[in-house]
Amino acid sequence: MSESIQVMRKQQKQHQVQQVQQVQQVQQLQQVQQVQQVQKVQLLQHHHHQRQEHQQQQIQLLQQHRYQRQEQHQQKHHFESSSYLSSKSAVNKQSFSSYKTSSRRLKASVKTETGQEVVKLSPLTKRVKRTYLAMDKDKEIIGYVIPVFRASHEEVRGLLEAQEEHTEEGINYVAMRNLFVREAKEARQVRVEKKTREMHVRESAHRVELGRTMEEWSEFRKKMNPDSLTHRPEFVVKPRGQTVWEGKTVKLHCTVAGWPKPRMAWYKNNVLIDAKAHPEKYTVESNYNMHSLEIKNCDFLDTAKYHVSALNVKGESSSVAHVVVKRFQEGEEVGPLDPKPHGFCAEHGVTFETTIIDKFEVAFGSEGETLSVGCTVIVYPTVKKYQPEVVWYRNSVPLKPSKWVHTHWSGDRATLTLVHLNKEDEGMYTLRVNTKSGFDTYSAYVFVKDAELEVEGVPVAPLDVRCHDANKDYVVVTWKQPAVEGSSPIQGYYIDRCEVGTHHWAQCNDSPVKYARYPVTGLVEGRSYIFRVRALNMAGVSRASRVSEAIVAMDPSDRARLRAGPSAPWTGMIKFTEEDPTVGVVPGEPTDVVVTEATKSYVVLAWKPPVQRGHEGVMYYIEKRMSGTDAWQRVNTGMPVKSPRYALFDLVEGNSYNFRVRCCNSAGVSEASIPTGETTVGDKLDLPSDPGVPVAIRNTSTSVVVTWGASKEVTQLVGYYIKCSVVGTDVWMPCNNKPVKQTRFVCHGLTTGVNYVFKVKAVNAAGYSQSSPNSDAVVVQAAISVPGKPTGVTLLEAVKDYMVLGWTEPGNNGGADVRGYFVDYRTVKGDVVGKWREMHEKALTTTSYKAENLKENVHYQFQVRAVNMAGISKASLPSAALECKEWTITIPGAPVGLHVLEVRDTSVVVLWKPPVFDGRTPVNGYYLDIKEASAGSDGWKAVHEKVNKMKYMKVTGLKSGGSFVFRVRAQNLAGVGKPSASLGPILAQTRPDTKEIYVDVDDDGVISMVFECSEMKEGSEFVWSKNYKAMTDTSRLTIVTEKGKSRAIFNDPSLEDLGTFSCMVTNTDGISSSYTLTEEGLKRLLDISHDHKFPVIPFKNEMAMELLEKGRVRFWTQLEKFTQDCKVEYVFNDVIISQGKKYTMNFDKTTGVIEMFMDSLEVTDEGTFTFDMVDGKAKGTTSLVLIGDEFRELQKKSEFERAEWVRKQGPHFVEYLGFTVTQECNVLLKCKIGNVRPETEITWSKDSIEIAEEDEDAKKIERTDGELTFNIGKISKTDAGVYDVFLSDDRGKDRSTFNLTDEGYQAVMNELFRVIANSSTQIQVLSTEHGIILYSDVTYHHEDLRVNWLQKDAKIAASERVKAGVTGDQLWLKINEPTEKDKGKYCMDIFDGKDGVKRVFDLAGQAWEQAFEEFQRLKAAAIAERNRARVVGGLPDVVAIQEGKSLNLTGNVWGEPTPEVSWVKNDKELVPDEHYKLKFEHGKFASITIAAVSTADSGKYALVVKNKYGTEAGEFTVSVYNPEEEESKEEKKG
Repeated sequence: MSESIQVMRKQQKQHQVQQVQQVQQVQQLQQVQQVQQVQKVQLLQHHHHQRQEHQQQQIQLLQQHRYQRQEQHQQKHHFESSSYLSSKSAVNKQSFSSYKTSSRRLKASVKTETGQEVVKLSPLTKRVKRTYLAMDKDKEIIGYVIPVFRASHEEVRGLLEAQEEHTEEGINYVAMRNLFVREAKEARQVRVEKKTREMHVRESAHRVELGRTMEEWSEFRKKMNPDSLTHRPEFVVKPRGQTVWEGKTVKLHCTVAGWPKPRMAWYKNNVLIDAKAHPEKYTVESNYNMHSLEIKNCDFLDTAKYHVSALNVKGESSSVAHVVVKRFQEGEEVGPLDPKPHGFCAEHGVTFETTIIDKFEVAFGSEGETLSVGCTVIVYPTVKKYQPEVVWYRNSVPLKPSKWVHTHWSGDRATLTLVHLNKEDEGMYTLRVNTKSGFDTYSAYVFVKDAELEVEGVPVAPLDVRCHDANKDYVVVTWKQPAVEGSSPIQGYYIDRCEVGTHHWAQCNDSPVKYARYPVTGLVEGRSYIFRVRALNMAGVSRASRVSEAIVAMDPSDRARLRAGPSAPWTGMIKFTEEDPTVGVVPGEPTDVVVTEATKSYVVLAWKPPVQRGHEGVMYYIEKRMSGTDAWQRVNTGMPVKSPRYALFDLVEGNSYNFRVRCCNSAGVSEASIPTGETTVGDKLDLPSDPGVPVAIRNTSTSVVVTWGASKEVTQLVGYYIKCSVVGTDVWMPCNNKPVKQTRFVCHGLTTGVNYVFKVKAVNAAGYSQSSPNSDAVVVQAAISVPGKPTGVTLLEAVKDYMVLGWTEPGNNGGADVRGYFVDYRTVKGDVVGKWREMHEKALTTTSYKAENLKENVHYQFQVRAVNMAGISKASLPSAALECKEWTITIPGAPVGLHVLEVRDTSVVVLWKPPVFDGRTPVNGYYLDIKEASAGSDGWKAVHEKVNKMKYMKVTGLKSGGSFVFRVRAQNLAGVGKPSASLGPILAQTRPDTKEIYVDVDDDGVISMVFECSEMKEGSEFVWSKNYKAMTDTSRLTIVTEKGKSRAIFNDPSLEDLGTFSCMVTNTDGISSSYTLTEEGLKRLLDISHDHKFPVIPFKNEMAMELLEKGRVRFWTQLEKFTQDCKVEYVFNDVIISQGKKYTMNFDKTTGVIEMFMDSLEVTDEGTFTFDMVDGKAKGTTSLVLIGDEFRELQKKSEFERAEWVRKQGPHFVEYLGFTVTQECNVLLKCKIGNVRPETEITWSKDSIEIAEEDEDAKKIERTDGELTFNIGKISKTDAGVYDVFLSDDRGKDRSTFNLTDEGYQAVMNELFRVIANSSTQIQVLSTEHGIILYSDVTYHHEDLRVNWLQKDAKIAASERVKAGVTGDQLWLKINEPTEKDKGKYCMDIFDGKDGVKRVFDLAGQAWEQAFEEFQRLKAAAIAERNRARVVGGLPDVVAIQEGKSLNLTGNVWGEPTPEVSWVKNDKELVPDEHYKLKFEHGKFASITIAAVSTADSGKYALVVKNKYGTEAGEFTVSVYNPEEEESKEEKKG
């Protein structure tokens, strides 16, 4: 509750207390001065007559606000009853209206002087004392009543007669009425007295004052009424539109009244402003009823319509203000994304300067691919924890991250990634970097090509599918036509829909639609849908377009409420409304039925819903009537529509129709709406007219600017498509795959030097226009423009009457070489500057100038302009004010003319010119400095330590993609001079398609250097230099240039040609390369030249030999380069041999393989084999020498191979007998056999004894798929021996042997040990009552397996306390009674036949603590088990004894300490007495003696022993019998 309400209520309570006090005073005065009461009644009669009408209105309002007042009482809102003065005459004339009641009330009798009895209603019982306080229905005091009514019993009787009916009324009114009756009774006993004039005047004044007080109180009560307080927001002061300069701060103010307190919201172009998300940009304040929006550091994009909305439960109000941000303009007008000058940032105390480098070029991608573009951003100076705002735009529209668009900012590089490219992604992309000082931008175009067509000739996919005018069951889908129609014109489009969450696509139209717009009906209300479109021509259907954004089928008003969010803050009040009385009533007819769209395929109707429709909503029936008839036909008979939109299909083209709509609900169908006018079915939207003739203008080496005249007759233009074609062909290629609305477009991706023509098509929803006429042919070459501004105008030398100036050539030469410079000057005297004047008429050819005829001690400023064939550039920035006076310094001036060549990823060549002023002594060297572009003035570093005497230097080791700045200092004997003007930033990045100089040696041995350039422009030339100086001696090199290639030919290569040769291409962006010719490189080139003059046939493989099947020998070689005229001579020991029985030759000229075959080697074949080749003037020879031991070894191998071949003609072993060990540690002897038949005999033997089929070992033999195995199983020494396998049949025989003794046996055992060792598990720990056990499980254990245990890398010696051993397949180490010394790292070393397998366990830390704790626990448990009390024997299970005899039993007892002993019978402890004698002797023997047992002694007995370790009971049963009774029982049975 607001402060004002609290104050008012506080005043109200104070006033109530005062009024109660006044009531008490009045009561006292009534008892003492009754005469004065009568006089007051007479004085107040006139006032009551004036208030009579107002009283009657208040009583009538009582019934209307009955429910509201009850709510107010429940919420404890105090209600003050209004009281009025009345008079005798007023009572006679006034009758109070009354209302029926059902409440129970007590009746009281009031007798008048005439004896009449009047019934009076009272809200209290008879015992309750009368009070002047007003109470609600819960008997809570809610106010008071001032008893100011006085009248006689006649007036009271008239009042009561009017209240004969028992009525329902407010409790406050009842209390007030009863007070009137009570005071009337008292007033009739008052006697009348005469008053003096003085008293009359005093009472009149008092009456006037009391009347004024009552009026003020009445007005206050009106204001305090909640129904009067609440009202909708109202703008007392509206926000005013403002125009500000860019970089300034603007503040919008407004004042709003309303109760409850309105909630405020600010919007920019109908988009909610979230000040909390952007505190650096917006500040929103609300103080009492004053509200403001502050926009900081305004820029161009802040120009917008701002509106403020005030909302509470009573309603909403809004007001609009326009903000216009202007920019300081110098020269040409800049666009909204162009960089602005950087200003000072007071927040950080610096001026941020932004530099965008490593810029992305025009990019090309194809549909479905992923494309990334990015730039490196340098913000200087660097402020900790401050980052600029990086925003990406497409066609000047900010991009938001989505599944198609990903943005990334690493702190120095901004990257935009377009996932799964589509034609919608094509456009001009802009990177904008916002800082506190301003912003910079960079833009480049991204082209998206269509994906490869699956079917030749079909159109490409449509694009930009969108949804409009969505309603409950209706939506309009639009799209844009593709750039390529395919082999035939597009006949129409198919629209598909898919419900979100499913993967089922349903086609919306049966026949293709021509328009790029289609109404989709039949949607299910509340469900979300996505749409796609496919194009159709004679060749087939295209791929589907990218899907649209999801759209919900719902009422537009519901969608607007969802988008707007909560309509008002919670006020704590809940209002109930009665059911709409229109439910069950037939709705009214729709209004404003119009035809919104009409094509030859469909007609779309729209209308407004009826005013009277009820809560259940309405649906609609649509009726049509053909022109010339009177019959109305209902279109949607089966299902009424929910949306006030409807599309009619299947209408006859050319016919005219009327349409009308009816509403319907559960109560019935409404009257028809007013019909529409006649509508003729047909296309209302015409195709665009032809665009004007395009004009192609050169732009860059790969792009052309195309302009054209706009289509003169076009409605709803979508854009233009531009196509190009190479002159001489009829193949047209799209330049853009997304239509553009401008009449100017830059076509990129063209081939340099090729002739192109262009044409343009316009497109709207109806389709394509006719193509424009073709443009004139244009050759793709870079256009020439004026150069950029020179930079760095500095003073190089000064004398009394002249100064020498230097400057840096412009970074952009405009596509043509800079031909010269012009220098201007002006005088400066204090703050007064003169006019600019030219210093010379003829252009300068150097970047320095001697300005003469100047006046001594006068200050001058200079500026420089560059000139090329296109014109003169803009002037450079003026130099500082330079004073013309003679220098007295001794060190040299600054070098000039810094520029770079051969920019690569990791290197760059920096060149400069000597300073104009040498100082006292000549310059003897230079120092080159470098720093990163983002570093401050302290970031300079020397590139080299020793002085460089050359005027160039190649800087290597650069970071790829980094930006660097360079400067040079000159040195003489006096010292090092000032640095030159900075050069840069230079981006260390190799240009795309950069070529390097390469050396070529032709077939005649001529050596030359070649440099190629694909970006030649008109007027471009190759310029060769040596050591970066123009070559004056033309006798050493001959330069030959042909198109984009230049060749520098060495006339007579020698040591004089050593050095660095460089080549630069003029009229380009610094395309250059160099090649350093060293002495070693020269020798290599001369060798190559000699080889080319005297060529040798190259061999891919020299002559080699290999053995073939049957022992044949193959000699072969392979040539690398030869012609079809190549011939071969085969020579052995200098004798030419030819093909015959012994030799077989072959020369495969497709592969260059030369072969010679011999069936076998004989003794006479020892010697040298040679192949001699002749191919034109080229020759080649290759030889192979086979003599001595090498020949004999080869001969043996040949004989062996022949024997092997013979062996393999019969049954034979493919793999001889060997062994393998399985994972189960079984040893298998294995061999593979081949060329066997069913009749082939296979025989196994051991130690020359054949293994017969009935032998036990025969079960170990198996044969599967050409493989024989002998499963020895778990090997032992008894399995040692020599095993043989024999194969034999009529074709031959073969034998394989395996010696499983000595070395063979040991090899098998080593493999077995390896398998066992590798099967071992990691060491685990187990605690027992005796100590700790470390163990590992293996698959199998062999008795010969060596296992060593080590602790801390030392072998553990066996002892009583520490033992190692094997149990089954478990290897263990037992540590009995472990101590702290046993902690540490344990290693189990298992021999595996080689180095051993180690398993390590660190018994320390938590592992030791857990194991040792468990050992102690188990040990304690074992001790307890050993020493616990127990009955170890001596007691029987059952004892049968004759009655009268004595029973003596002794039980053996054990326990440490000695246990306590007790005897129990039937779970009751026995006490020793004469009948029971209990003994416990020597701590081991416990006895019980029962004297003269009787049947009463029968039962279950137990000897219970107990000590601190436990308790145990030895139970037994005693059965006492009487022989006589037993005999009598037997007799009875008998």
